[in-house]
Amino acid sequence: MNNNTEAQVLPEENKITIQHRQRNKARIGVFGVGYFKYWAQFDGLLDQLLQKQEVFLDKIRAGSDVEVVDFGLVDDATKAYELVPKLKGANLDLIFCDMLTYATSSTFGIIIKSIDTPIVLVALQPDKALDYAKASTYLQLYNDDICSLPEFAGVAVRMGKKVPEMIIGTLHDDAAAEAEIQEFCRIAAVLHDLKTARIGHIGHPIEAMLDMHSDSTMLTAHFSPHIVQCEAHEIVTKFRAATEAEIEPVKERILDFFDTPDPVSDPISEKLKESDLHVAAQVMVALEKFVEEKKLDALAYYYDGEDNSDTRLVMSNLIVGNSLLTGAGFPMCGESDLKTCIAMLIMERLGIGGSFAEFHPVDFREDFVLVGHDGPHNIAIAEGRPVLRSLKKYHGKPGFGAGVEFQIKEGPITMLSISSTYEGKFKFVIAEGESIKGPIPPTGNTNTRGFFKPDVRTFLKRWMMEGPTHHFALGTGHHARTIQKIANYLNIESVIIDQ
Repeated sequence: MNNNTEAQVLPEENKITIQHRQRNKARIGVFGVGYFKYWAQFDGLLDQLLQKQEVFLDKIRAGSDVEVVDFGLVDDATKAYELVPKLKGANLDLIFCDMLTYATSSTFGIIIKSIDTPIVLVALQPDKALDYAKASTYLQLYNDDICSLPEFAGVAVRMGKKVPEMIIGTLHDDAAAEAEIQEFCRIAAVLHDLKTARIGHIGHPIEAMLDMHSDSTMLTAHFSPHIVQCEAHEIVTKFRAATEAEIEPVKERILDFFDTPDPVSDPISEKLKESDLHVAAQVMVALEKFVEEKKLDALAYYYDGEDNSDTRLVMSNLIVGNSLLTGAGFPMCGESDLKTCIAMLIMERLGIGGSFAEFHPVDFREDFVLVGHDGPHNIAIAEGRPVLRSLKKYHGKPGFGAGVEFQIKEGPITMLSISSTYEGKFKFVIAEGESIKGPIPPTGNTNTRGFFKPDVRTFLKRWMMEGPTHHFALGTGHHARTIQKIANYLNIESVIIDQ
């Protein structure tokens, strides 16, 4: 894990910045395809096609923080066979096949057969349209980017593989095509971090929550991260060793970031107490040292301790620290829910947030459902300034202390639940909706007003019928199709709840 940081500006109304944890770069391979017989027939065509490939390479580099590996041009079967071991040895997360002109499928067949890395066919025509009055065979070949797509798709099926995803558009001034390129670069980042992540796990899911239990080995089998089994005392020991010189600056960071209003209507909430702030800061000092020492990229936790013990105090007061860490790109998931921790990691690496969430009461008058949770949240996608309240008790859990309250910023939202099936496999349940600003309960928990089509009753029934977990990751924007592509690349069943 790379712990260097970069500044991430939160919504303008927060007027502060949070340091985002810097990630390793995804590796994307690019090779072009063409037909060797053309080069002797049409002087200059090869050079122009290679220039097209350079433009495409520049688009990837300019729009995404990824490492690009250029494998040049494949124009006959021999070069395709020679390319296979190079692709396998390059440790790639995704491959773009640049359809420069017509190419026989012998330039592609052995590659799609031999490579498990996701391949995307890119057909970006240089001219918006042919000038038909001046058209020539040369210009047709120069613009023949889509010509081989059906042939390549058919050969993929004959090779026992899925038809690759495709980008079809123009090489210049095509915002839609460029957005698709960047979408696949973000997908590459997700795939890269899933297969390299170290996800910490402390304790166990709350005993009664049968939907949340996970087999760590199966998580590695399907998603590839290593689940690092950790112990509560590893944080508690660091909590005890924290000094006032370490704690005071963290208290200032917390107060700079959060608002601390007076209580409203909930009798278990009160204005943030100095004692709760001190504990939250001391726990955060310990938590950050623990994360660094264990070289973690995410953490799921739930652990109790005996009454009045340091263990209970620490493990029930991770909320403030884990909300700051989650907002900085380190997903933390309460109730030891590893599946939702992975869903949060997927959303975070897509750049859409990913906050720990479940369904709360329905507003049948205005037709929305409150979506939120107590515990850890992604404050990087908060609407306005997040709030800290002291809670006299954490409902359903031991302990007391500071609670984080906010709603997801207004606009489109996406939800991802990762559930387990009877057969022991995983399933993505995905939906899109809208977050609309309005009053939320002042309970020291997050709550977002979630609006879903066609109406809240119908949506909730459709969601439940897919067998989700009761937790899910909540992100900003509409990204259901992108998340489904990730599921497809992971060979995991997925469903998008139709609106």
